[in-house]
Amino acid sequence: MMPSRFGLDARSGKRIKRSSIMGLLLLAGAVGAAEIRTGEEVYNASCAGCHASGVLQAPRLGDNSDWSKRERQGIEVLLSHAVKGFKNMPAKGGNPTIKDAEIENAVIYMLAKSGIARYAQKPASTQSSKTDPQVTNKKPVARAGTSSVNSFNRLMKSKEEWNLPPAKDGIHDPENAGTLMLQPPKVAFETLTQGKSGNRVDWVKALENNEILPRYDRLSDEAQPVVMDLNIVREVKGSMPDVVYPHKQHTEWLDCSNCHPAIFIPQKGANQISMASILLGQKCGVCHGKVAFPVSECRRCHSRQKPAAVETSSKQTN
Repeated sequence: MMPSRFGLDARSGKRIKRSSIMGLLLLAGAVGAAEIRTGEEVYNASCAGCHASGVLQAPRLGDNSDWSKRERQGIEVLLSHAVKGFKNMPAKGGNPTIKDAEIENAVIYMLAKSGIARYAQKPASTQSSKTDPQVTNKKPVARAGTSSVNSFNRLMKSKEEWNLPPAKDGIHDPENAGTLMLQPPKVAFETLTQGKSGNRVDWVKALENNEILPRYDRLSDEAQPVVMDLNIVREVKGSMPDVVYPHKQHTEWLDCSNCHPAIFIPQKGANQISMASILLGQKCGVCHGKVAFPVSECRRCHSRQKPAAVETSSKQTN
């Protein structure tokens, strides 16, 4: 199997230092720093990953019930939660480069799109560029060659968008005659154990049931995987169940070099993992939401209930 290319320069193949990667992320966030983006622009860039489908109980865009009960707290409370973070919501959605004014635009946009009438026509003075007072409601210019195919949680789609045929999936060239010769995913997957998320296939059970037989080496069909039957439990603060990371299910698919040491340092206490980093496509988010099931499936990872004795003790001390 090919090792992960995360952390490699696409042209030279040399490994990029983590500090350099963070520097690139910060630099990317600084582009257009002189402008205040519209609520729709901020939503599409940073909010849709959770609010489009309700990840971690986030209020969904367009759901009047979700937003009405929150709007009753007052716009100041909503803005405070969005800027500072609240429960499962990380501060500024996990992106500290977003301006407070842009957060306000995004909140008002989501309220308006969710049928909260008082915000439907509410103008935002910061909606247009501050760098050019002659320009209002500035529209983003689409850049040639850009695509949302690999955007975070691209697997979180409506039922109508599940497993589209190659000519309509946005990945393959619809004008290439060879695209029409490819087998549609719905046909290829119909005999496999069904799942409830992603492309609606339970790949772990499909492997366990011998419905698929992965090839572990490009040159040899006799190569066997190095499977490690080891669970790692990460204790989680608060009421959410603890996270169980099963090495067995992962190593049946992936070589260890895909994750270690570029993504996860194989040392206790050496990895700082949070939902904010995962939502930004780091750590578990390198795969989940892109080529593995999306993070909307909370209980698939948060699967170990906290010991009753610990919970009781905690309630007594509080």
